[in-house]
Amino acid sequence: MTASAAPSQPSLEALLARISALHPKRIDLSLDRMRDLMQRLDHPERKLPPVIHVAGTNGKGSTIAYLRAILEAAGLKVHVFTSPYLVRINECYRLGAPGGGRLVGDDELRETLEHCERVNAGNPVTVFEMETAVAFCLFAKHPADVALLEVGLGGRLDSTNVVETPLASVIAPVSMDHMEFLGDNLTAIAGEKAAIIKRKVPVISAEQAAEAMAVVEAQASRMRAPLHAAGQQWHVGIERGRLVYQDERGLLDLAAPKLFGRHQFDNAGLAIATLRAIDAFKLTMSAYEAGMVNAEWPARMQRLTSGALVSQGPQGCEIWLDGGHNAEGGRVAAAALGDLEERVSRPLVVIAGMMANKDANAFLANFAGLTRHIIAVPVPGRDNGMPPDRLADAARVFGMRVETAPGVDAALRRLAMLAYEIPPRILITGSLYLAGPVLAANGTSPA
Repeated sequence: MTASAAPSQPSLEALLARISALHPKRIDLSLDRMRDLMQRLDHPERKLPPVIHVAGTNGKGSTIAYLRAILEAAGLKVHVFTSPYLVRINECYRLGAPGGGRLVGDDELRETLEHCERVNAGNPVTVFEMETAVAFCLFAKHPADVALLEVGLGGRLDSTNVVETPLASVIAPVSMDHMEFLGDNLTAIAGEKAAIIKRKVPVISAEQAAEAMAVVEAQASRMRAPLHAAGQQWHVGIERGRLVYQDERGLLDLAAPKLFGRHQFDNAGLAIATLRAIDAFKLTMSAYEAGMVNAEWPARMQRLTSGALVSQGPQGCEIWLDGGHNAEGGRVAAAALGDLEERVSRPLVVIAGMMANKDANAFLANFAGLTRHIIAVPVPGRDNGMPPDRLADAARVFGMRVETAPGVDAALRRLAMLAYEIPPRILITGSLYLAGPVLAANGTSPA
């Protein structure tokens, strides 16, 4: 008699699809469902290691990458929750471990998802709320020294905002994005972000536009939260190619950040300012230095040097990948390209794919002075992606040479057929939902 086969377990993708049916709206900001789920799960959000909570429009993930690299260099165990993922949902959850963290394994992630689903008992819940609950359950289960939480959208009603007393509240640069959910002006958007500020908890802010900073300052004052603002309580700059940071405690002269682009000096400065403001960990100069050179954050001005997709492009070309998708994201990517052009001049081609709710004109305007060649592609697997024809129309406004292609691979093959005196520099950009499939197709998934 043969033993019967064990029932097959659902894939993580199938499990998420099942959960998504509980509340089909992609985005529905509210804390009521999350609070109810936390109560059902016996409040894992109250059993976390000390939390550093990071909001903002651009630079959240990079700032967390520097925080993690610095803290891990000091020998600390660091949990990290970020979103969205690029290739696998496991990327959202990094569990702290001696010598550096690890992405959660499939079995433990499936088990925790199923536990949260079971406890939720069919009540309405969004996928992101469930993903956040999973993070809290995982982080409460595994001891660590600190947990880094990235806000998913906004702040005030984001599911991460059920954490009542973080160690620090961090506000990365605020700009125009997700206006349909957060408001149609910078003051309103900043108000949503600044709502993560908690009573008497230090708040560390990047340099902001005046109207956004006014909101942050007012909320910090209202909550009696000590404010550490860029350009006021701390300063970061570039001197002789190195990062120089200064606050009332002194000056740090550090290696340039590993992540490319001058904006990464600001993101690294925000991470440094956060750790010096809370002063909860014994950090040496060598930990800060190692954090600068070891930080990793894929699809943010990431150079792709090899892989299945890269091999399809023009011989000798440079290929860069960036998930920027709003006007400010386009600005910092364009500035980074400008720096590259000053070092080594190459013709630039932008392969772009965007989501339908993004402002393509505001994004592409940043590249008008750098390139005259845009190839518009669809975002794979996304029914709410922007049609390439619509994206192409936005590019034509700037007098660019515009083409459409059925995918990034087809665009690269098309470029490989052109005759270039100098191999081109190619930027693939417009959405993290485009960047993920690019990394997967290239065989360079995040680890």
